[in-house]
Amino acid sequence: MTSVMPETSHPDPLLRPGNTNCAGCGMSIGLQWLDEAMPTERPYLVIPACCGIVTAGAFPTSGYGVPTAASTFASSPAIATGVSIVNEMNGEKHPTVCWAGDGGTYDIGMATISAAAERNEDILYICYDNEIYGNTGGQRSSATPAGAVTSTTPGGKVERKKDMMAIMAAHRIPYAATLSVAHRDDFLRKLAIARDTKGFRFLVMLSPCPTGWKSIPEESVDLIGLAVRSGLFPLYEVFEGERYRINVRPDGTDVAEYLDRQRRYSGKNFDTPAVRSQIAAQWRYLEAMENSFPAT
Repeated sequence: MTSVMPETSHPDPLLRPGNTNCAGCGMSIGLQWLDEAMPTERPYLVIPACCGIVTAGAFPTSGYGVPTAASTFASSPAIATGVSIVNEMNGEKHPTVCWAGDGGTYDIGMATISAAAERNEDILYICYDNEIYGNTGGQRSSATPAGAVTSTTPGGKVERKKDMMAIMAAHRIPYAATLSVAHRDDFLRKLAIARDTKGFRFLVMLSPCPTGWKSIPEESVDLIGLAVRSGLFPLYEVFEGERYRINVRPDGTDVAEYLDRQRRYSGKNFDTPAVRSQIAAQWRYLEAMENSFPAT
C-alpha cells in the first residue's frame, strides 16, 4: 500500500532519519516541531558549533533536509543576518532560523546575539538549552544551574544560572518566549507566533541531555514536565520587551522530584532549599511583571 503524506508534510523532513542525535535529546523533538510549524516556507538554518551541527553529519551528506550553514561558535546571528538580508533582496520568504545551544547563546555568542537583537534583524533565534557544553565533554556554561555537577564543576557549580530571557527582554525585541517539550500545543503556538512576527525573535527550550544530566533517556519529556509544574522552568512570553504573559503556573509539585531523577545534582554545593527559594523569588518577579505590564 502506498502511504499518503499530509498536505503539510514535506518529501524531505527538516530532521532526517538516521541522524546521530542521542536518545532522549530534547533537540530532536524541537527540530521536528519546528518542521511542523513551518508547513509551507522551508527555513534556512544557521547553526554554530554545538551538538546541533554535529547532527548534520559528514559532508557531502546531511542530517538536515533544509539548507544549513555552519558558523563559528560566536557568529551565528551575524551570519543569519546576511542570510536574512539576501533572502529579502531576492524576494524569498524562507525564514532564517538560528539553532544553537546554550554555549553559543548564553556565553560565546552573546555579543552577536545582542547586536542582531539591537538592530532588530529578521531572525528567529532558538536556543536548545541543555545547561552544559554538551558537544565537548559537558563543561559548565552560564546556563548551568547552581549546584549542578559538570566536567569542570565536580563539586557542583557555585554561580546561579544566567537569566537569558530577562536579557533579551531588555533589548525590547518583538517576541521572546520559553518552550517545553512536555507542552506540545504551547510549543507549536509559540513557534507560530514567532514565525509570523517580523524582526528578532528569541525562543529558549529547556532541552534534556541524558548524558550530561545523568538521567534516563525515556524520562526526558517527563523531566521537563516536572520542571514546569514545579515552577523551576516557567512558561511565559514577552512582547516588545514589556508585556508579559504567563502560560502555565506551578501546580504544587515539589522540585525535589525533578532534581532527584538526575545524578548531576549530587555535588557538595547542591542545596535543595536554596532552589525552592530561588523558584519562589522568580515567580514573585514574573507575577509582578505580568500584573504591571499584561499582554492583551
